[in-house]
Amino acid sequence: MGKVYVIGIGPGGEDYMAPAAKQAILASDTIIGYKTYVDLIRPILENKKIVDSGMKKEVERCTLALEMAQEGSIVSLVSSGDPGIYGMAGAILEVKNQKNIDVEVEVVPGVTAISAAASVLGAPLMHDFAVISLSDLLTEWEVIKKRIHLAAEGDFAIGLYNPKSKGRVTQIEEARDILLKYRKGDTPVGIVKNAKREGEEVTVTTLEEMLQHPIDMLTVVIIGNSNTYIKDGKIITPRGYHI
Repeated sequence: MGKVYVIGIGPGGEDYMAPAAKQAILASDTIIGYKTYVDLIRPILENKKIVDSGMKKEVERCTLALEMAQEGSIVSLVSSGDPGIYGMAGAILEVKNQKNIDVEVEVVPGVTAISAAASVLGAPLMHDFAVISLSDLLTEWEVIKKRIHLAAEGDFAIGLYNPKSKGRVTQIEEARDILLKYRKGDTPVGIVKNAKREGEEVTVTTLEEMLQHPIDMLTVVIIGNSNTYIKDGKIITPRGYHI
């Protein structure tokens, strides 16, 4: 009997990959994942069987990983960031349970997109925060809007995943409008594209002006809480220390 590692590769490349994740990949004979993520780690995949596929093939990738492990393979199923945060960990465990497949699955954590983006911006998540995906492929938009309202009302710093795509352009506008009902227009906002990857782009702006800047699916947007401020180009959300 083989095994499936569900790997979080972090932002991509080896610099921000956990040693345990790299060790699991090196111990595997087969690597399965979304092609964009597999491409990020190809330099360490020499002599590995690679099975990559496009978007919306998550269940198929999970099923294949489990079936190959049943046949004796050691498989790494890769996600960017952390596999348990909008990644493949939940999907493979659901498929495993649904299909009653008796295979060991180990989840190996990774640096998340939100923590990578926050590190570039300074310290915007030093207090309680919420992370919300604006993608309505798997969650109804009305539910997402309710979550934005409640997170804003609770004065959480808020991270937005999947903020805008070519076919989904109005959600980020609606989200900003909701936030303006609870936050001042000068609330600090950080926009980070390709955090800790090649092509990294960083914008520090405000809630009022955030839509004037490029935002896409490779972007994480972080909105500060009522106490967040900008100093020397860095966004800081106070933890409450007496300094």
